[in-house]
Amino acid sequence: MPPRIRSTADDRRTVVVKHALQVFARTGYHATPVSDVAAASGISQGYVIRLFGTKLDLFVAVVDHCFARIVTALSDAADQAAGDEPDAVLAAMSAAYVELIADRDLLMVQVHAQSAADTPQIRDAIRRGFAAVLAVAHDRSHAEPSAIQRFIAYGQLCHLIVTAELDDVDEAWARTLTEGMQHV
Repeated sequence: MPPRIRSTADDRRTVVVKHALQVFARTGYHATPVSDVAAASGISQGYVIRLFGTKLDLFVAVVDHCFARIVTALSDAADQAAGDEPDAVLAAMSAAYVELIADRDLLMVQVHAQSAADTPQIRDAIRRGFAAVLAVAHDRSHAEPSAIQRFIAYGQLCHLIVTAELDDVDEAWARTLTEGMQHV
C-alpha cells in the first residue's frame, strides 16, 4: 500500500475556501453554518474553525479569494488587450469580468458580502477588494478616473442584470437596464 500523503494546513485552507465559496453563494454569510462548509469540504467543523478561527474569518477569506480572482482575470485581460489605449484595455477587462461572473457562485458571494457589509470585517474586505480592482484597472489601463468609475458601475449593473435575471423580463424598464449590456 503506498504511503498516505498528508496535506498541509495551507492546502486544506485552499480546499475549504473553494467549498465555502459554493456554500456561502447559496445561503449567504448569516444563514450559513460552519457545519455546512465542513460537510462540503469533507472535514470536521472543529478543523474548519482551527484553520480559520471563526465563521467571519472564513467568510472574509472567501471574499478576499473572490477579489483576488477578479484582479487576476483583469490583469490577464489587460495583457491580452487589443492595443494599449485606455478604452481597449478597459473593454478587455470588461469582457473578462463578464466571463468571470458566469461563475454564479463568485457573483453571489459578492452580492452576499455587500448584503452583510454592516459587519466591519466584511465591509473592510469589500473595500480592500475594490481598492485592488481599481488599482489594477488604473495601473493597467491608464484611464481617467471617470472611465474607471463607469467600468465599475457597469460591472455592478451586470450584477443586477444577472442576479435578477433581467434578460428574461420583457418590459420597457428591464430593456432600459439591459440594452447594450454585455453579460452572461
